Amino acid sequence: MRTKTDMLDVASRKLAPYVLLFGCYLISYGHLSPGGGFQGGVILASGLILPALGCRKERREDLLSNYALSIGETVGFIFLFLLGIVGIAATGTFLADPFPATVRPHAWFIFFLNLAIGLKVGAGIGLLGLLLIRESEEPSYD
Repeated sequence: MRTKTDMLDVASRKLAPYVLLFGCYLISYGHLSPGGGFQGGVILASGLILPALGCRKERREDLLSNYALSIGETVGFIFLFLLGIVGIAATGTFLADPFPATVRPHAWFIFFLNLAIGLKVGAGIGLLGLLLIRESEEPSYD
């Protein structure tokens, strides 16, 4: 049987804020540099899963709730859908820049797209990861 040590718990709790900060950086500057919503969302999810992997089973339920991650995923989807509807209303094309003054889209619109995608991907993959961790610890009666 695998046991979790205090050293693993402390290391994962100390490292997780830096991973979350790097995920937010990738989402925020994805319109100017390599990165973006999907990559930043996956790193956000790994920052959420890391403390859950390092702590003991008794503390895991207190870290993150499935309800909070489900709400985050829903908010990300609604935000992305609303950006698409704004594009349809302004230009007739889904997810189009509502103010097409130039050939390339405005940076603020790409920022909001990255933000919506990062929230959706981060909450979705985080929820899947935590559910897989929880399922792997339950005893199987095969």
